[in-house]
Amino acid sequence: MTGRAMDPLPAAAVGAAAEAEADEEEDPPAADQLTPQAIEPQAIVQQAAAPSRMQMPQGNPLLLSHTLQELLARDTVQVELIPEKKGLFLKHVEYEVSSQRFKSSVYRRYNDFVVFQEMLLHKFPYRMVPALPPKRMLGADREFIEARRRALKRFVNLVARHPLFSEDVVLKLFLSFSGSDVQNKLKESAQCVGDEFMNCKLATRAKDFLPADIQAQFAISRELIRNIYNSFHKLRDRAERIASRAIDNAADLLIFGKELSAIGSDTTPLPSWAALNSSTWGSLKQALKGLSVEFALLADKAAQQGKQEENDVVEKLNLFLDLLQSYKDLCERHEKGVLHKHQRALHKYSLMKRQMMSAAAQNREPESVEQLESRIVEQENAIQTMELRNYFSLYCLHQETQLIHVYLPLTSHILRAFVNSQIQGHKEVSPPCPGRCLSHGLSFSRRPSFQPGSAVAGRPREVF
Repeated sequence: MTGRAMDPLPAAAVGAAAEAEADEEEDPPAADQLTPQAIEPQAIVQQAAAPSRMQMPQGNPLLLSHTLQELLARDTVQVELIPEKKGLFLKHVEYEVSSQRFKSSVYRRYNDFVVFQEMLLHKFPYRMVPALPPKRMLGADREFIEARRRALKRFVNLVARHPLFSEDVVLKLFLSFSGSDVQNKLKESAQCVGDEFMNCKLATRAKDFLPADIQAQFAISRELIRNIYNSFHKLRDRAERIASRAIDNAADLLIFGKELSAIGSDTTPLPSWAALNSSTWGSLKQALKGLSVEFALLADKAAQQGKQEENDVVEKLNLFLDLLQSYKDLCERHEKGVLHKHQRALHKYSLMKRQMMSAAAQNREPESVEQLESRIVEQENAIQTMELRNYFSLYCLHQETQLIHVYLPLTSHILRAFVNSQIQGHKEVSPPCPGRCLSHGLSFSRRPSFQPGSAVAGRPREVF
C-alpha cells in the first residue's frame, strides 16, 4: 500500500473494480409453504429503493454513537422450529422467524438463511457478517437440529441489531417477505446496487478520517479481540459443563427419589419372626417415602437451574462469541481479500512497467507501445481503486471495532446473571433442618462438636 493521497476515481473505473458475487445453488421453496402474516413485496422494495447510506453522527463520521441499549432495542427476532414436512422423497426442517420490529412472522428454510448471508457479504464485504451454523448432515439428531436453531437465532439477531444491516432492504425482505420466492427477491435486491464501497459517499475519502497509525491500531485491536475471544470461549465451555452437570444432577436426584418412593411403598408382608420390633420397618418406610418428595423437589430445582444457566448464560455467551468470531472473520477477509488483491495489482503493474521499458529499449512499433500504455493506465486505475478499497476496509474495521466495544458491557450482565443463578441455586437446595429427617419424625443426630482427645470427634452417631 502506497502512502500517496489518491483522488476519487471516475464511476466507470470504480464500477469496473467492483467484486463479483459467487453463484450458489438454490434450494427451491416448498410449494405448500404457508405464510402467517402476508406483507406485499412491492411495498418493501419501494420503501427501500434507494441505496442504503450509513447514518453518521455529527462531527467525525468515523466515530459511532450507539449504546448497547440502543442496539438491543432495535429488534428481537425469534426462530422456532416447525414440525418437519414429509413427502415421498422430501424431508426438511422449516423455521418460523418472527420480528418484533416489523411485526412479521414468516417461514424460512436453512437455504434461505444461506442466501441471506451471501447477499449481506455481497453488499457489505467490509462489515461483520456473522457465520451460519453448518448444513444438516445425514442422520442429524434432535440435539443437532436444536443447536442449529439456536445458532440461526443468534445469527439473525446480530444482523438485525447491526447499525447498517438493520436499515437495509435485504434484512427487511428476509424478515417480512412472505412469498415463496424469497431467495430470488433477496438476490434481486442485492444485485441491483453495488457494495457499500460503491454507495457510501465517504468511501473515496476514508483515508482522510483514519489515524496515521491505523495499521498499528488494527494489529493491536485484532490481538485484543483474539485474547477476549479465547478467554470467553473457555468460560462458555465451563458454563456449558456446569449447566450440563446441573441437568444430570437433576436426573440423578429424580431417580434417587423414585427408588426411595419404591421402598416406602413396598407392600411385602412383614415376616412373623421379625415382629420383635414391628414398628421400625413401618416408620422407616414412611420416612423414606416422605424423603422421596423432597428429592423430587430438589430434582426440579436442579433442572430449572440447569435450563436457566443454559438459556441465560451459555446462550448469551454464545451470542457474544458469534460476534467476536464475525470480527475475526472480517479481519481475515481484509487481509486475504482487498489487501491481497491490492498486492497482486501492484505486482502486475510492476511487470507491465518492465515490459514498457523493454519495448522502449527495443524500439518496437508505436501501435504495440500504445496498447501497452493503455493497459498500464487501466492497471493504474485498478491499483487506485484497490488502494481506496483498502482504506475503506480499514475505515469499516475501525467502526466494527467500536461496535465490539459497545457490546463488551453485555459480558458483565451475563456473568452477573450466572453468579446470581449459582447463589440462588445453592440457597434453594440447602436443607432447612440439617439435623433431622424432613418428614415423619425419623431422627438423625446432628454432627457433634469436636472434642479434643475424643476418638470419635466429628463423626455422626450411628442410627442403625
